[in-house]
Amino acid sequence: MAASGSGSSRADNGYGSQQPRRRKGPGALATAYLVIYNVVMTAGWLVIAVGLVRAYLAKGSYHSLYYSIEKPLKFFQTGALLEILHCAFGIVPSSVVLTAFQVMSRVFLTWAVTHSVKEVQTEDSVLLFVVAWTITEIIRYSFYTFSLLNHLPYLIKWARYTLFIVLYPMGVSGELLTIYAALPFVRQSGLYSISLPNKYNFSFDYYTFLILVMISYIPIFPQLYFHMLHQRRKVLSHTEEHKKSE
Repeated sequence: MAASGSGSSRADNGYGSQQPRRRKGPGALATAYLVIYNVVMTAGWLVIAVGLVRAYLAKGSYHSLYYSIEKPLKFFQTGALLEILHCAFGIVPSSVVLTAFQVMSRVFLTWAVTHSVKEVQTEDSVLLFVVAWTITEIIRYSFYTFSLLNHLPYLIKWARYTLFIVLYPMGVSGELLTIYAALPFVRQSGLYSISLPNKYNFSFDYYTFLILVMISYIPIFPQLYFHMLHQRRKVLSHTEEHKKSE
């Protein structure tokens, strides 16, 4: 559950393909549903962005801003689980496994770390990944919406394939620092851990699991990041070539 995609790493969900070749799009009913879904998700992350700005202006400080957007963050991040179903039912032609991995990693951090370990909610690292997620998702869902409507502004395409250069490392840093900050509290409380003996003869150490999650970022982050850089060159260079040919 690592490298959850705080940049543009989330699999391109079929609509707004990264490839120059044309794909058969979803049917009219599916397209209408996807437009509504992406508009709602764009609006939801805009609500989170506005909530962060309003809380900062009211408090005059960026500390503990998480509480001002906790509920909408949980709601809309959990709402991304529908994207797994979109792939499973064939509404969008993306990998179910890859999409599930990327979505669940975000949901995991939202609920199993930030929600469950109350002590980390005041950490600045939480704001770091929340800001990265918020900007990323506003751009991503806007990208999908305009792609479905066959009217994608170049600015949105450019933002989707450029801002991840900063947002992805920023988000990953926030995620790792938040998990690290949670470790002593998880160890002390034994959160989600199962010790022997028990009737199932099974043990689980959540503290160790979180450490393994952090270690998994090491091989995954560079692969995803360089893949996105490759996609950026391919997509934006294709756009420039298309402009010149017109």
